[in-house]
Amino acid sequence: AEYFRDEEGQDVLLFIDNIFRFTQAGSEVSALLGRMPSAVGYQPNLATEMGELQERITTTKKGSITSIQAIYVPADDYTDPAPATTFAHLDATTNLDRKIMEQGIYPAVDPLASTSRILDPRVIGEEHYHVARTVQGILQRYRELQDIIAILGIDELSEEDKLTVSRARKIQKFFSQPFFVAEQFTGLKGKYVPIADTVRGFKEIAEGKHDEIPEQAFFMVGGIEEALEKARKMQEEAA
Repeated sequence: AEYFRDEEGQDVLLFIDNIFRFTQAGSEVSALLGRMPSAVGYQPNLATEMGELQERITTTKKGSITSIQAIYVPADDYTDPAPATTFAHLDATTNLDRKIMEQGIYPAVDPLASTSRILDPRVIGEEHYHVARTVQGILQRYRELQDIIAILGIDELSEEDKLTVSRARKIQKFFSQPFFVAEQFTGLKGKYVPIADTVRGFKEIAEGKHDEIPEQAFFMVGGIEEALEKARKMQEEAA
């Protein structure tokens, strides 16, 4: 990657699968060299080694390297030194969650755990930023209410919280995407949706414009118009 950037003057896209292997190899070499291990048995210079690698992935006057890295999280422990050291160097993270996968929502991305430095109104615009934060707020409130729902049931919630739960579930379903590469698995044709349409769809759900639409209508659709069309067909079939 450095050769293509520095010698050929190209912009390089570098995939690393899996960055944990780099940490694991360093740990094994460190043990063979007889170094005293640090926390959880990792090499004592883990942070230094990771920093030296990640800082090579950068932009120069001749070109750039953009890296997409898969990160294995041992025992789902995000405080483990290996993933924690890696996360410190990333501009954005996409967190895949087993609980979301178990709901059949693909891609199983957790929008509350995922982060991005460009989620800034100066970069993506005021509307996109405001909608993203509103959606996160609704999902966070839903997560807080789940324990109450599990113990007392949804009927014990206030009307406002019931509305929040309903919108959160629709948002979760709307996060599912019919990918082109997954057509043979889902049986659904892949859809391309512009960012502006996606933002508008989430904004309308968050504002309550589609409170009367069943949440299943938002599952595995493209834009909000397709969800409304799906809801209409569901209503006709039920009639």
